[in-house]
Amino acid sequence: MSALAREGWRAAALGLSALLAYRLRSFFVIAAVSLGIASLTVIVAAVDGASKKADEIADMFGPDAVLVFGGNIVNRAVGARTLTLTWEDAARIRQSLPGAYIVLPMRSKGNVRLKHESNNYDVALVGGTTENYARAWNWPLVEGRDLTAEDVQRGARVALMGDRPARELFGDESPVGRTFLMSGVPFTVVGLLQYRGMSGGGSSVDDRVIIPLTTLTQRFNMDRRYFRALRVKFEDTAGMDAHVEDLRSLLRHLHRLAPEDPDDFTILTAREVLKFLSVIKGGLVLFLGVTAAAAMIVGGFVLANLFLLSVTERRVEIGLKKALGAPGRAILLQFLMESLALTLCGAVGGVLLGALMGQMLERLGLIEMVLSAKVFLLALAAATAVGLVFGLRPARQAA
Repeated sequence: MSALAREGWRAAALGLSALLAYRLRSFFVIAAVSLGIASLTVIVAAVDGASKKADEIADMFGPDAVLVFGGNIVNRAVGARTLTLTWEDAARIRQSLPGAYIVLPMRSKGNVRLKHESNNYDVALVGGTTENYARAWNWPLVEGRDLTAEDVQRGARVALMGDRPARELFGDESPVGRTFLMSGVPFTVVGLLQYRGMSGGGSSVDDRVIIPLTTLTQRFNMDRRYFRALRVKFEDTAGMDAHVEDLRSLLRHLHRLAPEDPDDFTILTAREVLKFLSVIKGGLVLFLGVTAAAAMIVGGFVLANLFLLSVTERRVEIGLKKALGAPGRAILLQFLMESLALTLCGAVGGVLLGALMGQMLERLGLIEMVLSAKVFLLALAAATAVGLVFGLRPARQAA
């Protein structure tokens, strides 16, 4: 073993004995660093979770699909209509738009009371649509069948049920073929949608019931000419930009808009969804990053101040070592070893604390966490940086 390595091991051993001698001071430094590392852990895991969730949402939306909303939700004027899409629009898109193979009109009503025997449940969303809802939204059915053109034509009282209302009304039993009341009207469940476990807009996507659009407008006395949105799927995903422009031109023509008039509809694709989610994720990273940096700096200042105090109290020890021939670099190395040992212990404790905090936030439904080796490596790197940067001045003063 080289002389430098022996000196390093000796400095580490002396540093560890010093930390054990000053347990309370060591505890405060570890606690301060742990809080900063915990913040960093939550941030990295939350950002990774947000990235995973964004990819899931984009996959659920579908790279081959667009969603058209009535009204211009980006530049909406006060009092502007949101019901601008008609059955004629849907029919002309089916007939005239190249590459479109699914055109699905949709409308919805929120917070509707469902009842089965003694069980009551207020479902977040009742959606009205036409045939092939599950296929249009890439949403597999656990059992049963999809809505059909005959259901829509007859205004049938049939429904596809999401996982949440199915469990609330029927427990662990199969809901398919069972009857429930929706605002006092009996409906029969014909299909059960697969559990997706995603949230948005304050509610779960599984908290829904889907019925024929004609049934929705009849039972809830809605305008039967208009609907709120259109889901359009295309066969060729490579030409989505061209498909979007063709769709925009066709809708502007159908709505008789002049060249200077803004669109009275909004077209969303998976790309826009990802772009929007990236903006939200960027804001999250910035806000939480500043918070974590502040926490790490506070931990570093606690380390520096306590170590400066330690140098003052250990003057006799340092003087004795110098009198016995210890070089300045050995004392410098010992204090840096003490600093690194404390911050690395703080890193381990901070990762555990951050994981615990993340689990609590995840159970509350506030964020989704993805813990990986990257989190631990970043924590070690951050702790090492804090130990070296904030421990260097006290170590130099001791040397």
